[in-house]
Parts: sequence; structure tokens; C-alpha cells
Amino acid sequence: MTTTAAVDYQHSFRHEALFYAGLDEFRDCMVDFIGDGVDAGEPVLVVVSATKVAMLEAALGPKAKGVQFADMAAVGQNPARIIPVWKDFVAHHGGPGRPMRGVGEPAYAERSPDEMVECRSHESLLNLAFADSPGWWLLCPYDTTTLDPAVVADARRTHPYVMAGGECAGSDCFDAEGTLHSLELPLAEPPFRPQELPFHRRRLSEVRGFVARHAVACGLPAIRIHDLVLAVHELAINSLRHGGGDGIVRLWRDGASVVCEVRDSGVIREPLIGRHRPALEQESGRGLWLVNQLCDLVQVRSSAAGSVIRLRMNV
Repeated sequence: MTTTAAVDYQHSFRHEALFYAGLDEFRDCMVDFIGDGVDAGEPVLVVVSATKVAMLEAALGPKAKGVQFADMAAVGQNPARIIPVWKDFVAHHGGPGRPMRGVGEPAYAERSPDEMVECRSHESLLNLAFADSPGWWLLCPYDTTTLDPAVVADARRTHPYVMAGGECAGSDCFDAEGTLHSLELPLAEPPFRPQELPFHRRRLSEVRGFVARHAVACGLPAIRIHDLVLAVHELAINSLRHGGGDGIVRLWRDGASVVCEVRDSGVIREPLIGRHRPALEQESGRGLWLVNQLCDLVQVRSSAAGSVIRLRMNV
């Protein structure tokens, strides 16, 4: 692997897609990239599947002791949880003259179509989240043998740099304005008419009962029902405070998941909403952060017509 672009991450964020074909090429590229970081004394965090973590630990040998590893399925099943992990890493290890390296593979073949959409948004939002961060290099692997070609093409639009065949280069189709449109992506309508409940301040308790009752009917386990009720309650409170004072809850079963969304007339203007870990002393702004921690997938959409936050809980 060439390191001709290494100077680009000494003082700023370098976000790069790695296109690889199969596990052998993945292993070889990662051993070079991670090993170079360890040899240079740089902090390194690798967030990939548990299977790939085990493979890399074996391939790196003693150098693996100088690397932090995490399972992407645990960290980022909901892609909105990933940026806070990188924020913590940079806050803990970053500083003037101390570059860092990371490997994050949010997009993998087992993802659902909705999850893939949110992975694309996550990759785009990384450019905004770390625009002013200390210097570090994040390499995002994409397996060209298992991923849809459209996913690979999107990676060229969300990463300023790409690596393929061992060579680094600037992306010729990077979309620097992509983060501005992440809140406007369309959501598919339910396959059939969902259960609906309009709500206002005096009906907030009815919202909790409505969600619990229909989640039971959809087969959601009790502990997950509690999490879903809490998440919807937080969103309903936000609707009352910031979304015009009322809203609509919709709930339906979609395959092996229960889907619930809250709609209101408010407008969300912050693309990174819910992706900043709230400070301990912070009294507001915790709602969507909590929702992201509770749910398997969270999709936030907003326009001049209002906002929709769609939650998915796997049965």
C-alpha cells in the first residue's frame, strides 16, 4: 500500500474509501495500514465485523496489542451511533502533532436497504463532524465483490479520497454538499396502512399506551417494547416543545421489524442532531441521542413541510 498521501492527515481529517476485492486483499491492506500506524506510534481504532477483528488480530501478531478493536455490529447497527465513537477516540487521543488512524466499515452486504441508506448519510456526515478536528486518517473499506455497485459508487461521492489497487487519489466525484441534503432523502411509504394516533399535550399518556399495545400485537419482546415506548415518548415531547405542539404517531410491522415514526410540523436544521454525546450537565438536547441508543435504526428527515423520525426495532 502506498502512503504518499500520509502528509494529508498530519493536521486535518483525511476521510478515505478503500475498495478491496475479498478477504485476502482486505487483510493485506489492513495489515499495511494498521501496521504503519502502530510503527509510527499513532493511536489506532479499528471498527469492523467480529470475524474480521479476529482475522486482523491473528495477522498483525504482536502489533495487535497496539490497536483498539471494536465490533461494528455492536457499535453501529444503528449507523447514527458511529460518529460519537470516533468523537470519543479523537477527544481522548488527539492533539497538536499527534496524528491518529482509524478503520471503519459501516457498509457490509448483510445490511438492509434502509440501513445502507443511513450508512451513506453517516459517511457524508463524517466530513461535517470532523471538519475542524485534529489530524487523523479514517479508512473506510468497501468490498467490491459483495456490495451493490451503487453502494460502491456512493462511496466515491461521500469520501474526498479513494484507495484502489494500492494507490491513493482524490475522488473525482466527491459531493462536498452531500451533508446538506441528508435530511431531505425520501422515506418509503409503509406497505399497508399503519396504525395512527394524532397527539397533543393532553394525549401524551395515550401515545405510550398506543405504542405498547400495538408493539405487543406485532410480536416485539417486552424489554424492547419498553425501549420503543421510551424512544417514542422522547420524540413526542420534542414535538410538543419544538414541532408545533402536536404530531402523529404511526406504527406497523415490516418483516422482522416493528417500525414506528413520529411526524410533526417542526423543521430540523442540524444534520448532526442526535450524534453529539450530551454533556453531563446538559439539560436539553438529550432526546434524539437517547432514541439513537435505544433503537436498531433511526431515520431523521425534515423539510419545510415538517419532520419525520422513523424508528425500527428488530423482533
